[in-house]
Amino acid sequence: MYKIGDSAEMTKVFSEEDVFLFAGITGDRNPVHISKEFAAKTRFGERIAHGMLTAGLISAVIGMKLPGPGCLYLSQTLDFLAAVKIGDEVTARVEVVEVISEKRLRLRTQCLNQRKEVVLDGEAVIVPPRPGRGA
Repeated sequence: MYKIGDSAEMTKVFSEEDVFLFAGITGDRNPVHISKEFAAKTRFGERIAHGMLTAGLISAVIGMKLPGPGCLYLSQTLDFLAAVKIGDEVTARVEVVEVISEKRLRLRTQCLNQRKEVVLDGEAVIVPPRPGRGA
């Protein structure tokens, strides 16, 4: 059913509201994300989105597109390679790199910004949904 090279992606512009909502939901109110004054003094020079907010876009692709509704996450590695700034357009891409079994897929997971720079790289192992029955 799934084969090596199958892929899907989703694109989102990360807004100030996204960052504030994520901070409120998780409790991660690191001032590099929410304080213009603090962030201006950092190496980024401005506020940046939470890395895990960016990673959440990968979860959306896996849960909604490939393999889609009913799949289960087993593991995810994440290498944060560059900051995502408020207003950046990020594309999360998921690609099947190994069909371990009919019950396990290994996926390459990446997020790229609007300049096509890889900002997040990783790998996930998931249980695909069973045809007609979910995971």
